[in-house]
Amino acid sequence: MQTFKDLGLSDDILRSLEEIGFVTPTEIQSKSIPALLENKPDFIGLAQTGTGKTAAFGLPLLHFLDTTATHVYALILAPTRELAQQIAKELENFGKYKKGLRTQVVYGGTPITTQIRDIKRNPPHILVATPGRLQDLIDRKAIKLDQLEFLVLDEADEMLNMGFQEDIDKILIGTPDEKVIWLFSATMPPEIRRIIGTYMEKPFEVKIHSESKTNENIDHKYIYVHKHDKEAALKRVLDYLTDFYGVIFCKTKMDTQELAEYLEQEGYRAEPLHGDMSQSQRDAVMAKFRNKATSILVATDVAARGIDVDSLTHVVHYSLPENPEYYTHRSGRTARAGKKGTSLAIVTQQDIGRIRFFERTIGVDIKHIKVPLQSQMYNKKLEKWTEKVLTTDTIELNDEMISKASEMFESLSKQDLIEKILALEFNKLYKKVEKDDLNVSLNERRDDRGGRDGRRDDRGGSRDGRRDDRYGSRDGRRDEGRRDEGRREGRSDDGGQRGERSSRGYAPNPHMEQYFVGIGKIDNVHPGILIDILAGHAGLNKKQIGNIDIKKSHCIVEIDKKFAKMMDSSKILKYRGRRITIKKEDFSS
Repeated sequence: MQTFKDLGLSDDILRSLEEIGFVTPTEIQSKSIPALLENKPDFIGLAQTGTGKTAAFGLPLLHFLDTTATHVYALILAPTRELAQQIAKELENFGKYKKGLRTQVVYGGTPITTQIRDIKRNPPHILVATPGRLQDLIDRKAIKLDQLEFLVLDEADEMLNMGFQEDIDKILIGTPDEKVIWLFSATMPPEIRRIIGTYMEKPFEVKIHSESKTNENIDHKYIYVHKHDKEAALKRVLDYLTDFYGVIFCKTKMDTQELAEYLEQEGYRAEPLHGDMSQSQRDAVMAKFRNKATSILVATDVAARGIDVDSLTHVVHYSLPENPEYYTHRSGRTARAGKKGTSLAIVTQQDIGRIRFFERTIGVDIKHIKVPLQSQMYNKKLEKWTEKVLTTDTIELNDEMISKASEMFESLSKQDLIEKILALEFNKLYKKVEKDDLNVSLNERRDDRGGRDGRRDDRGGSRDGRRDDRYGSRDGRRDEGRRDEGRREGRSDDGGQRGERSSRGYAPNPHMEQYFVGIGKIDNVHPGILIDILAGHAGLNKKQIGNIDIKKSHCIVEIDKKFAKMMDSSKILKYRGRRITIKKEDFSS
């Protein structure tokens, strides 16, 4: 069996790895490190999250590093502050015995003046940064990269998805031509190929097929419900799974915040994690989650990049992701360190085709299971509670207390006493519901309006909800304009229905201004995404946004006139790395 000692790393690094407990390298490490140590080539590493990429590039960097240098030797770009922090922490652990090593991590959400002061006071050998904050530091001439020797792009596809393409290009152009570039990505979209063709020279490539390893200890399951029953189904599942400790994924920051607040109001220990939170808020949430003071984390895909917890029992896809890679990334948060875990999707009619597509693409069987009935959930809770009572250690009580309690309960029969104790324990849980069975039959599907939808349609759908290859490959792109997953039946605060309106039409609101936004259905945009984009662009919230009409290649959005001035068309609006036109329009004629 190969060990880190066989890879050719320096003694000081091997000493730190031994203390950490790293003995056997992962596949990406064993294939990458020897090649990188041999001739410092430009490098492409294609591997999923959780495969050990940080050590794959971090150990060679530390091996080559000359700590007597007075310039930034290596720059590592990461998409999120959580991932940047995690990388910096691991490098410090790996380089514990690298005398004089200085690392620095910079990211948005914290005062830039503090970071500038720290850089000037203690110039780093290795700088870990998010692209936006690094570009701010470069613009302020607070950091020099003119002698940079290594540049690492970690989670490169995610950085581009988040709109950092322009920043990355500026950074790459502004660094020395002779630098070495190491790029790591889970996927290879056209934007990544452009970076490789433009900035890299004859790169050495390692590709890791990690899907089977990532998923072999994960049970993949889904439940099938009506859209308006998603919240009830989620609560039923959480009540049934008495030891639930996991992450619930939503599509947007707004969905995440709303669902976490809803669960907390319903008595669950839930916390949100998304990009609108300050760093101190995120740190506090993660500390509570790691300490299990919070058992449920409701997160977006991007915010969850920094989650590194080995004991998660479940990952729940409250809203399905758009592609198989994201499903794999999410699911891989559980079943770590050799443990078992469950990936559970809450699926509505419009998601069935995508579930089938994921099965074929990833090569796993995603099993359909039923939402527990109320009676099943209560029985499960009762089993757990009685087991807890039976295994509880008794303490020494004085005879007077026991005698007093016996006297107080003397008039009750054993059954009466048990009933009262159960009432105390389950009073909050036991709620009368009109609908006990939340499941929708796969053989007799209904659409979200309650109508039957069991006939084969012209796109290849069949009665059991399965699709042929042609239909499955299209799923995830269809009807995106109408979908608003995870937002309480997609309703706005005034009770109106948000979403695609063009088929019904609506009268312009005299209290609203109308804006043209140059993205539409072809960009996989739905109202939840659009509201998120406008929130980031203009600081708007959902109450200030009215009707949303999503066309094929653009949207028409109503903005409260009181806040319309916030929609400054001179500001650059970005979506997936490209500039988007946004302008006020007069649609009255």
